[in-house]
Amino acid sequence: MPTEKMEKRTDRRKKFRFPIHRELRYKLLDEGVLVGAGTGQSVNVGSGGVAFSIDRELKPGAFVELSISWPVLLDDTCPMRFVVFGRVLRSVGRRSACTIDKYEFRTQARSVQTAPAVRNDSMLQRFAGSVRKESMKAAGL
Repeated sequence: MPTEKMEKRTDRRKKFRFPIHRELRYKLLDEGVLVGAGTGQSVNVGSGGVAFSIDRELKPGAFVELSISWPVLLDDTCPMRFVVFGRVLRSVGRRSACTIDKYEFRTQARSVQTAPAVRNDSMLQRFAGSVRKESMKAAGL
């Protein structure tokens, strides 16, 4: 029994992940420029990241924004979205994983929009800019 507890402490990847298979929309930022957007499916969500499936392979380290359809209604009436800001950790084929560096819940329209317009005034760009500033401060630049 003590060895099992020790294994759980040393292998962080054994944290529980919730199998949440929901529709998602993504935006991808590289070098401060929006380079991609599309739709996909979440695979699982854990305390530190999200695994998801989309139509392309992503570049590790790129900033990503995921907007995931949340399975629970606010006040039993209003649809919600779980919005995640993070970085791509890995991508193999159509399956990718990203960190959860920042997140928020947002209300969404009651009707499903098949192809939402991609805006350029992205919170993703502001998030990436703030992360870059913090890393430059830490590096003493």
